[in-house]
Amino acid sequence: MRFIVDDITYTLGFFASTLKGVGAFVLRGKASRRILIMQILFTFVDAMSISALLAVGIGAAVNIIGIPFLSQIGQERMIYSLLIMLITRELGPLLTAFIVIARSATAIATEMATMVISHEVEAYISVGVDPIEHLAVPRFLGVTISLFLLNIYFSIFGLAGSFAVAQLFNPLPPGMYFTYLLEDLTIHDIFISSVKSICSGMIISIMAILQGFKVERASTEIPVAGLKAVGSSFVWVIIVNIAISAFSYMS
Repeated sequence: MRFIVDDITYTLGFFASTLKGVGAFVLRGKASRRILIMQILFTFVDAMSISALLAVGIGAAVNIIGIPFLSQIGQERMIYSLLIMLITRELGPLLTAFIVIARSATAIATEMATMVISHEVEAYISVGVDPIEHLAVPRFLGVTISLFLLNIYFSIFGLAGSFAVAQLFNPLPPGMYFTYLLEDLTIHDIFISSVKSICSGMIISIMAILQGFKVERASTEIPVAGLKAVGSSFVWVIIVNIAISAFSYMS
């Protein structure tokens, strides 16, 4: 139990140090901005195709399953609320987080671990460069920004892409379909979805960077760091998403 408390305390301290380094990075982090840009390209841009495919598939599945069932009880109008609830509020933030974990958490953890093993981090410290500001902060911001953008992208494709499938079951003019969607979409839905994606981005980046920095000297620790980053990210992302959903439905 004490080990768990110490680990959580250390993680929170590292998170606080990273947040503190954001200000310094914004003011004088020109040398590290390339890392930020490359992280966004890898985490967001390179993941757009798989996110679009997954979003359209889920939107189509909701329509294929939901429309016939709701038609039987005379509640076809509820399909729009169902789409928004599943894609925008629940599955969108969670599935995009899973995509980022699978692609970026391992990559960041192994990259950081390799830099520790090869003494690159020590070299930064020896010349007066803060590794938190130069290495951790741009990746932290890159993953968080990317997950936020990827969640928006996922919602757009999930809601708009499912329109083509909806035409097979209940043909509607495009204006009517999107009017109903916008009527059911609330600021609260967008806010909850955004909070989930931002929190998930911060969790994934912190876990990946932290596990990478925790390695010591053996090269065999590098793949272990990647596995630990993925495992801890999955656990905490799911816990935080459930907690935010429970709080939003109770409030």
